[in-house]
Amino acid sequence: MKAYLANGLFSESDQIYNSFLADKIRSTFKNLDLYVPQENDAINDKKGYANSLQIFDGDNHFLDESDIMITVLDGVEVDSGVSAEIGRYVTLCELDKSKKRIIYGIYSDIRQQGRENEKKIQALIEDGAENQFMYRNLYVIGAIKKYGYLVDGYNSLLELMQNNLEAQ
Repeated sequence: MKAYLANGLFSESDQIYNSFLADKIRSTFKNLDLYVPQENDAINDKKGYANSLQIFDGDNHFLDESDIMITVLDGVEVDSGVSAEIGRYVTLCELDKSKKRIIYGIYSDIRQQGRENEKKIQALIEDGAENQFMYRNLYVIGAIKKYGYLVDGYNSLLELMQNNLEAQ
């Protein structure tokens, strides 16, 4: 079984989190072949050179072969490359029914906490700028929900993946 990990990869914090998450996934699912774009030095070693077509084709080779897509949705906005990869993967889900594919979106922003807090809700009703919550693009969220799941962190991801893989 093959999986693709999609997240931004240009900041030190993204690089560290991607490595951390990849290690957790690989140690939990020994038989899972996980592709992490930042590990592909042929196209993502920024001291070297790869043009846009090499990057597009290089990552798509692995994305198209994947049974599982794991996406990180954190940050001010979902990373633009991640959004494009989600779009491609969802299109594969829709057009190629011969292969069962699933997508997991990790959305760990702590502003999800307190959704039941009436003061936060009332403040939002009274003043839309007093938004205590984080917004995600609903088209992207809908794409993930249609073909998979949203989770609130890596522990939830590992548990849900384990349950799903055992159910197969």
